[in-house]
Amino acid sequence: MSMLKSYKWLFIVFAVFFVACKDTKNDPDPQPSYLTNSVLVNTISQADLKTQIVASFGPEASAASFLIRSGIKQYKISYKTKTITGESITASGAVMVPTDLSTEKLALSCVQHGTLFNEKDAPSYFNPATESTLGSVLASTGFIVGLPDYIGYGDSKDVPHPYEHNKGSSESNVDFIRAVKEFIAKEKLNWNNNLMIGGYSQGGYVTLAMQKLIEEKYASEFNLKASSCGAGAYNKTKTIESFLKNKTSGEASNNRSYIWVLQTYDRIYGLNRNLNTYFIEPYLSQIQKDGHMALISKSFDEILQPSFVTGILNGTDTKFIDAVKDNDIYDWAPKVPTNLYHGDKDTYVPFLNSQTAYDAMVKKGSTSVKLIPISGGTHSSSVFDFFMGTYFLFSANKNL
Repeated sequence: MSMLKSYKWLFIVFAVFFVACKDTKNDPDPQPSYLTNSVLVNTISQADLKTQIVASFGPEASAASFLIRSGIKQYKISYKTKTITGESITASGAVMVPTDLSTEKLALSCVQHGTLFNEKDAPSYFNPATESTLGSVLASTGFIVGLPDYIGYGDSKDVPHPYEHNKGSSESNVDFIRAVKEFIAKEKLNWNNNLMIGGYSQGGYVTLAMQKLIEEKYASEFNLKASSCGAGAYNKTKTIESFLKNKTSGEASNNRSYIWVLQTYDRIYGLNRNLNTYFIEPYLSQIQKDGHMALISKSFDEILQPSFVTGILNGTDTKFIDAVKDNDIYDWAPKVPTNLYHGDKDTYVPFLNSQTAYDAMVKKGSTSVKLIPISGGTHSSSVFDFFMGTYFLFSANKNL
């Protein structure tokens, strides 16, 4: 090869290298793939936040006020996601950012809320005495905090909520975290790239579903450091069997959730059965009129059709049994530190859910899962223990 040709090829290689490696400081930021909008809703001082938490949650909440280190900004964000049928929609959520800790590198905590019967209690409305306030407290301790509204609330309130459905809960909330990452880049927040996730009740179920999805499919995309799950119904199969074999508390608010799960699975799995397949009178008429918002104070087994109960217990109603089993998320091995909190006197979501999850995870070889029973704890009384335990778990792992 002649010297001229050698220089020609050297020039081409140099030119390609120069173009590929040119300074991109002045290039426009890449367009977000998930985040569609963000709005600053409130700015709250440290003192006002302390006042707000005591006003919302009473004297017990003052025990957590010593953790507050900063004021916060509250944002509503909107993002792109898909329904379980693949329809593209816009959903929403809340993001809270500390205002007085700009020199610290902050971890991201994504917190999933519990069951909401009132759409206006969704996090992005920032109503007092809701979980958005607890998220604000967590943010004030030194975290960027995101709370998804879930499909069916906020921007997506006209879409049916996939209540206690594995895929319907996890996929859209992973998209929410992606949108929060884009929000962090847009606002140039001081993030250390670490992620923690947590939630209580429905939020506990959603959190574990998200963790399973992230660890199995998106481990390289998210630097997940810890997961805190409180009182979730992870073992749907055993929970429903327990409700059919034993008397439940009979509380109307609990029955609302159980009816909602049943109706959700009937719809999502295309069973499309008449309600009289599931319920007997006079409760059938109430559910036909008010749906899962019906107020029925009876043990759950007493409002169900005996033929439906028999079909579940003897294994002949395979379609419904398979639908339930598809939403079991307890039998796998978490890799990151995973705490399972549960009151051992919980009459809403039986303790068996956390016990069987822990047993199955250990059997699968997980060494990172811990079961934390709350002695004498009911579903409501165990929330504070869960919150404080979550704070300490997240704090221990946020900079690792």
